[in-house]
Amino acid sequence: MRVGAPYTGRVYRRAWTLLVGNAVLIGVAAIVVAIACGKHLIDPDGSFLGPSWLRLPLLLGAALLVDFLPRALWFSRGNPKLMPAVVRERWRTHWDRDRLTLVGMGVVAFYVVYVSYRNLKSFLPFVRDAQYDRELHLLDRALLFGHDPAVLLHHALGQGFMAWFLSYVYLWFLPLVPLAVTAWIVWSRNLSHGYWFVASQCIAWTLGTASYYALPTLGPGLQYPWLYEGLPKTPTSQLMDSLVNGRHTVLWAGVGDAVQSVAGFASLHVGITLLVALMVQYTTRMRWLQLVAWVNFAFTSVATLYFGWHYIADDVAGVMIALSSFWLGGIASGQRFDRRRPASGEPAPAPAVTAAALARRTPSGPGAPAGTAVGRTRSTPLHRPE
Repeated sequence: MRVGAPYTGRVYRRAWTLLVGNAVLIGVAAIVVAIACGKHLIDPDGSFLGPSWLRLPLLLGAALLVDFLPRALWFSRGNPKLMPAVVRERWRTHWDRDRLTLVGMGVVAFYVVYVSYRNLKSFLPFVRDAQYDRELHLLDRALLFGHDPAVLLHHALGQGFMAWFLSYVYLWFLPLVPLAVTAWIVWSRNLSHGYWFVASQCIAWTLGTASYYALPTLGPGLQYPWLYEGLPKTPTSQLMDSLVNGRHTVLWAGVGDAVQSVAGFASLHVGITLLVALMVQYTTRMRWLQLVAWVNFAFTSVATLYFGWHYIADDVAGVMIALSSFWLGGIASGQRFDRRRPASGEPAPAPAVTAAALARRTPSGPGAPAGTAVGRTRSTPLHRPE
């Protein structure tokens, strides 16, 4: 499958509509649920860089620095007097109005979606007290003929080195999301790919939030902790302990400015890493990066089961969310999902010309010039020369 999009004003408007509409939808949902639960919206902390309203501008500032500084140093040959001209040229050729619109709209839309996601996730226990862990656990055992996926993985991979390796793979997801969003909206050569990436991300987080409310769970690591007692104390297990403590704080201590982040069912770790792998596969030509993205997705999927974050059905749901978001974002950003069409930036092949059509445009008979369609049958195709 090859994809591409000639970028027109109509495609711009369609991408804008999806980004704004999705952000408004989940933002309004977060406000309504907060009012219904007697809560207020919180800008959750998620990084040592601070809250997301500060973290995203910092990432964009760092991206600008990375974009301008090496270029200025290289093309000026270290001459400070030449650096301003290099920066102005880069700003003129890359940071035009369309790029600035993509960056501004992408950052704001993703910020609204992510903050709404975190708040709706925190409100879930106050909206639905049902839990479907038992049903999904029984489904896991049925799929594996009476075995638990975590136990099988612990026996197959061991509980030493792989526990630590998978722990860091799982935690890599936290910086991956903002870094990937920043990279695509800032450096994608084709603006449609930037809109495709950020729109797909926003859709995925929204669908993941909806899945939490549709089928709420705690996850096997919290519901069946004895299955994971043999694992070492890795950063991932410490993260799970902190999430449990945060949940208890919100539910029973009544702390108003805290969030609880325990919710299932769909695995957004699986969904988002698959979405990133798909975007890398179809919007870049760097084979090594494609390989890294797919390997990251594979190990992240294993880690969700290994540490008890999710059930098998959760991972399957994450895959479905990724595929749906990838397709919807592609449609909104004007991608052509057609095996026969060229990717963006490649010239379209010349259309075939039939003998009958050529004969209508050229003289026939005794005085016809050589090379016309005289004497050819209707079914014989002629092609324009390349």
